[in-house]
Amino acid sequence: MEHYAGKFPVWLAPLQVKILPISDKFMPYAEQVFAQFKKAGVRVEIDDRNEKIGKKIRDTEIMKVPYMLVIGEKEVTENKLSVRRQGKGDMGILDKDLFLNQVLEEIKERLAPIS
Repeated sequence: MEHYAGKFPVWLAPLQVKILPISDKFMPYAEQVFAQFKKAGVRVEIDDRNEKIGKKIRDTEIMKVPYMLVIGEKEVTENKLSVRRQGKGDMGILDKDLFLNQVLEEIKERLAPIS
């Protein structure tokens, strides 16, 4: 634990992805994304607090969650995700399935048995 100073890699983090809806009207899409990621085995949760998105992002950065998914009008309309990486910032808007596969691959690569 000391080696990572609380900033765990995705495969080791207790919470791997946090979904941050901009407002309550985007909760149905956030819940759909949550269910898809949870079913795939990703440790995920939704920040459903009635706070501004800037505060949600700051709080999630402080918690050192590897990935944040900001969900607003554009993401819902395009069926995509706005992805932020802890410590690195905005990664842009990505296809939902593509991002899920990237996270799963990142986890799988690290958990593969050493031959």
